[in-house]
Amino acid sequence: MQGAAFEAVIGLEVHAQLLTASKIFCGCSTAFGAAPNTHICPVCIGLPGALPVLNRSAVDYAIQAALALGCAVQPRSIFARKNYFYPDLPKGYQISQYELPIATGGALAFPSGGETRRVGITRVHMEEDAGKSVHDGFVDADRRSYVDFNRSGVPLIEIVSEPDLRSAADAAEFFSRLRAILVWLGVNDGNMEEGSLRCDANVSVRPRGQAALGTKAEVKNLNSFRFLQKALEHEIARQIDVIAEGGRVVQETRLWDAAAGRTVSMRSKEEAHDYRYFPEPDLPAVVVAAARIDRIRAAMPELPDARRARLIAQYALSDYHAGQLVQSRAVADYFEATVKAGAPRATAQTANNWVMGALAAKLNEIGAGIAASPMSAEQLATLVIEIDSGAISGPIAKDVFEKMFGSGRTASEIIAAEGLAQIDDEAQIVALIAEVLAANSGPVGDYRGGKTSAFGFLVGKVMKAAAGKANPKRVNELLKRALEA
Repeated sequence: MQGAAFEAVIGLEVHAQLLTASKIFCGCSTAFGAAPNTHICPVCIGLPGALPVLNRSAVDYAIQAALALGCAVQPRSIFARKNYFYPDLPKGYQISQYELPIATGGALAFPSGGETRRVGITRVHMEEDAGKSVHDGFVDADRRSYVDFNRSGVPLIEIVSEPDLRSAADAAEFFSRLRAILVWLGVNDGNMEEGSLRCDANVSVRPRGQAALGTKAEVKNLNSFRFLQKALEHEIARQIDVIAEGGRVVQETRLWDAAAGRTVSMRSKEEAHDYRYFPEPDLPAVVVAAARIDRIRAAMPELPDARRARLIAQYALSDYHAGQLVQSRAVADYFEATVKAGAPRATAQTANNWVMGALAAKLNEIGAGIAASPMSAEQLATLVIEIDSGAISGPIAKDVFEKMFGSGRTASEIIAAEGLAQIDDEAQIVALIAEVLAANSGPVGDYRGGKTSAFGFLVGKVMKAAAGKANPKRVNELLKRALEA
């Protein structure tokens, strides 16, 4: 019960690698997975005399992300040197932005507990990533550490939230929503396993109703929504226990130990003065003209929340179905292309069912994303048309889909070539029904005696006799008429 007397105060710092082809201050490749220390040059490994040159595309991507979050892009921003020593930081300092970042303000809103949670964005700033330390061996005598500088100099944006979050679940939801926006824009690949998106969380607790903030701890390098939520849940409970036992929470940096299910102390928390910031002497100020911002804004895609609302209004989809589609911009694009190609004979709901159902399952089976689908949206539209026109039944549609996938053939071509068109002719269906009733006198008697479950059995027999090609609606109507005659 002591937890109910406290509330958590949480702010996030999200580090997102930008999807540029080259690093932020040099021409080295940013491609992931290369052999260690092959994507390096004098600039990104900090050799004396090597001078940085700012990557224009990195600035454009940072502006896109800032605009999507409702931030004000600053006409002038400054790079600074953030001085600290890591084995994988070869210069002994990181080029980052401090007092004058690329963007400030903004917010991200999402539903939480029946209301809208609005989380302010303090700033978006640009910086370079550090290298990566690799540790081999577990016994001190056999332990070896190596440094891979391929990641050194990869462009990052750091998105810093206001301390507006009050629960671990909301923090995970905020991180998830932020990831969706960055991936949607194409400025980040969202691959947390590879470290291209990671999060630090600042968390403190205070007596509920108190305005003053408690002492915060920072939990570093969380690379999944699940780890973020679990780490915060543990850290909140830990801090409440410390206070309840008469102790004092220490300001420090902690790490999440997933195996042990707890946070562990890493070091005392640095303050800004510990980093000895000063303006980067080798880089001029970043000056962003209003025309450039307008050009980037005009070229940006419709954002996920706006697209969800439009899909609901334009195609009469449910909030759930529209929400599923906008999990991926490529999927939403494919869906709309399918509806457009099939208009006006294909319905949006049928298109959605096939895009999110059979097509998604098939792509998952072959390990492909929708952008690499062997079946185009125009092809799938031909199947949707045949289904919505009543030309083929559901079971036949599944068979046609399997034959279409990867073949390049349209639904109409397969239906015509294999004689799969749905049987709508009343005389044919009546004849099939007569054969089934004659061969199944027992179930017929059961139905006429009041056992209505026998009806489904007889429908199945008629559909089997028709090889699945009979119109199910007509079969039901004509069978009922025959049984009650």
